[in-house]
Amino acid sequence: MPEADPLTVDWSPAQTAVMQQLRDWAVTFAELNLHLATWMSLPTSDANALSNIVWAAEQNRPLTPADLSRQIGMTSGATTVLLNRLETAGHITRTREHPDRRRVTLRPTPHARAQARTFLSFAGTEIADVLHHTTPETLTQVTTFLSRLTTAATKANTRLHHRPPTP
Repeated sequence: MPEADPLTVDWSPAQTAVMQQLRDWAVTFAELNLHLATWMSLPTSDANALSNIVWAAEQNRPLTPADLSRQIGMTSGATTVLLNRLETAGHITRTREHPDRRRVTLRPTPHARAQARTFLSFAGTEIADVLHHTTPETLTQVTTFLSRLTTAATKANTRLHHRPPTP
């Protein structure tokens, strides 16, 4: 795989615009997460974790504490403390659904899921409007493009995870 140095490669205006818009989306999405924290009276880190747990549940995709630790950038110990707070507050449950009974799956409680859905219905009005007024063809193209970017970023994250930091 040829390596491209993003500081020396000439990017087209369209490529630069896409990267800037993705960055702007990431920043704006993070701000929405701050509002979710306020909405649910949670610390920001807890709301971030809970939103990941809710999204996984909405996709019917089991989420383990290890997966969550990776997604939110916390150590397993710090994630355990955070999960204990969420469980004590009645926002999540830990279940053993996997054939390997040692493996824990994180699920939002019905109340937490309902609170998150209420927040999304209130906070996501403008986003829903854009999605509803975008053609199916464009949505398919965007989904394909974002899927390719996600796959590339996942490969980079895997590579970085297995590479020791350089001094």
